[in-house]
Formats: sequence, C-alpha cells, structure tokens
Amino acid sequence: MGLDDDREYVDYVTARLPRLHRAAYLLCGDGHRADDVVQATMTSLYRHWRRARAADNLDAYVHRMLMRHFLDERRHSWSKVLLGHAAPERAAPDQPAFEADNLYTTLRNLPRGQREVLVLRFLCDLSVEDTAAALRCSTGNVKSQTSRGLEAMRRLLTSDGSRSLT
Repeated sequence: MGLDDDREYVDYVTARLPRLHRAAYLLCGDGHRADDVVQATMTSLYRHWRRARAADNLDAYVHRMLMRHFLDERRHSWSKVLLGHAAPERAAPDQPAFEADNLYTTLRNLPRGQREVLVLRFLCDLSVEDTAAALRCSTGNVKSQTSRGLEAMRRLLTSDGSRSLT
C-alpha cells in the first residue's frame, strides 16, 4: 500500500477502534479475547484495505469481518490453553462499571443470535440492513431477533430487580 492508503487505513481504524473493541468485548465477555478478535480483524482489514474501502458500507463490511473472526475464535477455542483466570470485566469508558456488568450479564444469558443482533444494532449503531449484511441473514431475521432479544432482556432485567428497558 502507498502512503495515502496507509494514512486512510490508520485514520479509519483510529476512529473505529473503541467501538469495535466494545462490540468484541460484549460478544465474548473477555477483554483479552476481544483484543485478539479486534487484532485479527484489523490485520485482515489491512491486508484487504483496497477491496474493503471500495465496499458500499465500510462499517458493515468491517463488522462482518469482526463477526467472522469472533465465530472463528469460538470454533477453535477448544485448542487453546487457558493460562490463569479470566481477565476482570471492564466497563466501556462512557459507562459506569455496575451498568456494564449488568448489561454484559444480561447479554450473556441471551441466545447467541439475539446477543449478536442486539450488540450490532444498539451498541454498534448499525441499521437493520447493515446488521443483516454483517450477519449474512435477512432483515426479517434481524427484526425478529431484535424483538425477541429486547423482550428477553426486559424479562431478565426486571426479574433481577434492576431497572427495566423502555
């Protein structure tokens, strides 16, 4: 890549990195695993930058890459060695720790499809169409998973005595 391509890539990654890390953390619940997923995504993005930046929606393209790396990491996690205890969960910088813990705990109790859709839709601010593109499913599937996921989160949050979602 040329200097302009490198600069464009660095600018894009610098602007999106905190949100990508937050999405990865909410998907896997472990800061170190989230770092690995984001690192693999950024490496792939760098290798395919010219093709990626020509995409109609670069953010959806990158989120699809992130999801693929997350799923690949989960598939191959049986072959990894766990060295010590899980890293402490950390809150996103703009959220108090107790809210982030409550959110992650609730998300962890949802089925994988609902969790993925809610993270992409509401925490990564993707549209229904972009979420469908990232997950390679229909917009109807995104809408139904969103509805079911929000209803399940409402039930879980109100049953724990926490505040309810509106």
